[in-house]
Amino acid sequence: MASFSIAVAFGVRLLLVMLFLPFSALDKILNFRGAVGQAKQAVHATGPATALILIGVFVEIVMSLGILTGIADRFAAFVLAGYCGVTALLWKQFWAPGDFWSGGKGRELFWDFWKNLALAGGFLLVTFGTGAATVETFVSDPFASSKPYSLSETAR
Repeated sequence: MASFSIAVAFGVRLLLVMLFLPFSALDKILNFRGAVGQAKQAVHATGPATALILIGVFVEIVMSLGILTGIADRFAAFVLAGYCGVTALLWKQFWAPGDFWSGGKGRELFWDFWKNLALAGGFLLVTFGTGAATVETFVSDPFASSKPYSLSETAR
């Protein structure tokens, strides 16, 4: 039963991060020019757009690994929650096309925007836990591990 519990804990975390690692990070690496082009929609200059993509690749790889390994996983989840929020605001601006009610691009972006925010909520569950008492744990030591693969209740 212990190995099943650990496998479930790992599987849940993997599902949470697999959008970023490997898929999004790999897409940015293999299609770097295209990713910079997309980032230029938000910042309009090549230098800052390139910096945004490099930061994005770093966040997607390092923070995902933190969540998977349990090393500073709460902090990593907090960063990825912020990343999801920022990307929703920068690239999922459903209000910008002005065609929401006619079923155009605005409607597509609407659902992507809320999916990003929902994913941020999932990361915030890893960050803060599911109860008020666990919020203090993060605030008092944000780089501590939640010890996700420990079977002891005191590890939380």
